[in-house]
Amino acid sequence: MQLINIEQLQPIRNMIIQRREELAEMKKQNLEVVHDVYTELTTFRLNLLTIYADSILVEKDIAADMIKEWGENISALLVNLGLPLDLALEEISYYRDIIGEVIKDEANDKRFSLDVFYEIISHFNTIVDDAVQWVSKSYIEDYAKQIKHAQYAIDELLIPIVRMTKETGILPLVGDLDTQRAQILMENALTKGSEYQLKWLIIDLSAVPIIDTMVADQLFKVIAGLQLIGVRVVLSGIRSEIAQTMVGLGITIDHIKTFGSLHQAVSYTNSFTPSVG
Repeated sequence: MQLINIEQLQPIRNMIIQRREELAEMKKQNLEVVHDVYTELTTFRLNLLTIYADSILVEKDIAADMIKEWGENISALLVNLGLPLDLALEEISYYRDIIGEVIKDEANDKRFSLDVFYEIISHFNTIVDDAVQWVSKSYIEDYAKQIKHAQYAIDELLIPIVRMTKETGILPLVGDLDTQRAQILMENALTKGSEYQLKWLIIDLSAVPIIDTMVADQLFKVIAGLQLIGVRVVLSGIRSEIAQTMVGLGITIDHIKTFGSLHQAVSYTNSFTPSVG
């Protein structure tokens, strides 16, 4: 800041530090009453107030780095606790007017010029605005990651391998097979195929709405991967309309044994399994 020196700003910083516990407690009580939220955020409030106080003494880029780290930490906490973004934004903005009053009182007491007062207030408002920006950005990124992980877990549950016999497993597919689900399919098939020491895996396509060139390509990759670890694959549930679509698209699966029903596929794999007597 061009017009003032650190000695002029130090009392403002000290006053904020002196009152931080009082201000944090005020916000805690306000949050509990207005939002009925009792999550312990006092440490983050105290950290925010300390950053607000210290950032008054430093340049904007340094203050921005300080507030960025705080924003990333608080947003991660809120996402993990399932709390909304507006709570964090309230935490940030709550102190704008209060600290603004502290700055105004000190400016009056020390008879700062209007230019000096404006520069301090402008600097502080930039810090608050940076806090809003970083928390919003971090929260959205963290929330998107959480949704992605949750979706991955759901997809994984929808691609189970059922062990039918000691050597044979069934993998029923449900819904569309996009690139992400194909990757999960590959991981599950290879992991469980090896873990169960399967010799056969029946991939049932009865509940797959359509098989186009992309889906077929993904399936072929999974089958090739399984063959490399010694698992033979058969396909079941190829309905007539699916077969017609595949023929129309020029998709050939002559190298893979296929059946119209799961029952037929099971009977086929069982014929290779010695009966226990």
